[in-house]
Amino acid sequence: MTEIIERPRSYSDTAKDIARRIFRHENGVLLIILVALMAVLAVLTRGKSATISNISNIALQSSTRGVVAIGEMFVILTGGIDISVGAIAILSFVIGADLMAGSSGFPIGPIAVMLLIGAGVGIVNGALVSYVGVPSIIVTLAMWGLLGGLAWFANEGLPIINLPQELAFIGQGRIGQLPMAAVIFIAVAVVAYFTLNHTTFGRSVYAVGGNPVSAWLSGISIKKIQFMVFVISGFCAALGGLIILSRIMCGSMSAGGGLELDAIAAVLVGGISLMGGRGTVFGAVIGVFIIGIINNGMNLLLTRPAFQDIVRGTVIIAAVAIDYRRRR
Repeated sequence: MTEIIERPRSYSDTAKDIARRIFRHENGVLLIILVALMAVLAVLTRGKSATISNISNIALQSSTRGVVAIGEMFVILTGGIDISVGAIAILSFVIGADLMAGSSGFPIGPIAVMLLIGAGVGIVNGALVSYVGVPSIIVTLAMWGLLGGLAWFANEGLPIINLPQELAFIGQGRIGQLPMAAVIFIAVAVVAYFTLNHTTFGRSVYAVGGNPVSAWLSGISIKKIQFMVFVISGFCAALGGLIILSRIMCGSMSAGGGLELDAIAAVLVGGISLMGGRGTVFGAVIGVFIIGIINNGMNLLLTRPAFQDIVRGTVIIAAVAIDYRRRR
């Protein structure tokens, strides 16, 4: 009888297995990229990017982008896109600032109006896309221009100041060691994770983006799902606008510039497929911090704003190209 003796596994074999599992994991490569970016920027900035205060600043800056990106993620998972999120944020915080100016106490009423504006624009976007049948890129691009014009007419482009000091807690306050804005981002991400992974609506979002025909044959109302994701996106964009307003305590239209590009880039870098049907909340969160670290690093290196726009555009193109190749 032949005795089979198993060769003991070496450390190199174990390391290879661990590396293989990391690279096969949906978000493993993203985590490696995130850590590598932090290490490279720490060297280039001579440790400035790795200080506690700067890491806290990255978390604070990424919170606004993250809240908006979570809403954008819902739309992209269905195969659509929402370019109007930046304009929604601007319109909501300009009108909110106008309502708050000169008042005192925590502005519950104006905050509710801001969030309702975001949800209302989402309703219009969703209705035009799902029930009228206009492509999402056309609807939201037109809405981006329309809302930008409305925001300007709301106060003729002038900054709005003299806001109630209680508002600052949302964007500048802390709960323990965490910035309040980061707490809001974490709460939004947790709710999104639960919705997408543990509810019928979440499974329907993936189904509509993955295969609309199969989703329809399964009894899923595609129009209803498409409508709802735009409402979620609009609400999250307005919430992001609230965080911006409470951080700078000034209703300035220039504050939300480029927010839509940052949000879309974060979602695509985080592995959410532009074709729809694939991606995770965890991946989107990593994507948010990757974009946040890139932006922060370029600021520390005193990079020109024009070059930062070039980097953001390049990141979006690269993410879409990689996703397209993976799909094929």
